Amino acid sequence: MIGGYIERLPLAILKGGLVDCAEVWTHWHGPTPPTEQPGLSPFLIRRAFQANGSEAPFSSNDMLGHIAAFGPPSILCVWGLGVSEEVLLACCGSFKIYNSIDVPALRVPFEVSRHFDLILTGSQWQSEVVRSRHPTIPTIIMPIGPEFASELSFRPIDIPKNYDVIYVAAAQAYKRHDILFEALAKLPRSLRALCVCGYGEMIDTLRSEVGALGINVDFIDPPGVPFEEVNRLMNQARIGVVCGIDDGAPAILTEYMLTGIPVLANSQLRCGLQFITPETGRVASPDKFHEGIRDMLARLDTFKPRQVVLANWTWPHSLRKLSSFIGRSAG
Repeated sequence: MIGGYIERLPLAILKGGLVDCAEVWTHWHGPTPPTEQPGLSPFLIRRAFQANGSEAPFSSNDMLGHIAAFGPPSILCVWGLGVSEEVLLACCGSFKIYNSIDVPALRVPFEVSRHFDLILTGSQWQSEVVRSRHPTIPTIIMPIGPEFASELSFRPIDIPKNYDVIYVAAAQAYKRHDILFEALAKLPRSLRALCVCGYGEMIDTLRSEVGALGINVDFIDPPGVPFEEVNRLMNQARIGVVCGIDDGAPAILTEYMLTGIPVLANSQLRCGLQFITPETGRVASPDKFHEGIRDMLARLDTFKPRQVVLANWTWPHSLRKLSSFIGRSAG
C-alpha cells in the first residue's frame, strides 16, 4: 500500500474489504477551482468541493449537494478542522470517524464532535480529553500517520550511510530544529546531519542558525522531494530524530523505523511516544539530546525498528483494531 499519511487509512479500509470504493474529499476557497492533480494512488477518487467561506469547521453547499444526489458514504472520516454540522447530519447513517491530526484532541466545536461514532487519538491524555467532553463516544489511540505505516514506501536499501542523523520535518517553529542544532553543537563537528523540509517558511532562519553554530548540517529545501527520494535519504542516515513538543504523533516516527533506522524522540513530545521502545529507539530531554544521539550511535546493532513496526503498526494491524469498532457499531 503506497500513499501519503492522509491516504493510507482509506486505502487500508478499501484493501481490507470494508468498502468497495474510497474517495478523498477536500475543500477549495475562492472563485477558481483547483487544478486537478492526481494523487499517488490510482485506487482513490478525489473530489474538491467549494467551501461556503474560510471559517472552520468548513461548510459547503457543494458537498451537501453531492451527498443529496449520490447518498452519504458508509464510512466518513473527518480530519483536522472538520466539516460543518450540516454535513454530518446529511451523513447520519454513516459510521463517522474523527482524528485531529494535531496536539489538540478535538479541533472542532461540540456541536460537530458530538456526531462522531469513533474518535482516534494520539495518546492516552488525548483520549481522556475526548471522554471529558463526550463520555459516550468511544476512542482508540490510533494516530493515522504512524499507525498506518507503509512498508512499501519506506524500506531498507543497501547504500552508504553518509549522515549520522536525519530530521524530516517542516521548516516551522513547532518542529524545534533548534533542539537538534544545539545538541550537535555539543558533539564532535565530524557528525553530519541532514534536514529534509517538505514545506515551511523558516528555511533561511534554520540555515542561519546552523552557520552561527558552525555545525555540519545539509538541507533539502521546500517543496521537498517524492517519497522514494525521502526513503533513499533516510537510508543514508544512521538514526532519525523527532524534536518537537507540541506536535501530533508524526507519521515520520514509523517511517524512519521502516527504513531500518532507530529514532531519538524528544521526551516532551506530547503525542507518539508509544512508538519508542527499547528496540525502536529512545527518548531524551532537550538538554540531554546530545547524549541521546551519542548513545544511540554507539549501539546501533541493539535496535530492530523495522521488525517491531511490521509486528505492530503496519496497516493490517491497525485495520483489525479499527474494524472491531466499525463492526460493533454495525452489529
